[in-house]
Amino acid sequence: MSIFKNKNSVMIDTLNACRQAWWIEIFTAQPKCTYYFGPFAGAWEAEVASKGFVEDLEGEFAQGIKIKIDRHCQPDLLTIEHDSL
Repeated sequence: MSIFKNKNSVMIDTLNACRQAWWIEIFTAQPKCTYYFGPFAGAWEAEVASKGFVEDLEGEFAQGIKIKIDRHCQPDLLTIEHDSL
């Protein structure tokens, strides 16, 4: 593994620091969780990637799946289990 980041990775880090990166926020009703995936350089890239994440959750029998794609900073936690709060 190289110690240098590629150009795309540096760009996404910069976008994320400036709160301009795109993130996928997926809510599930059962289990009651919020999942964050990202960062992505654009909304289209996040939209395409979201399909795979939803397929994975459906394969784990998650129910009531809702997706939100938005620009914001990196969340502190990538998975939040609301039932355990």
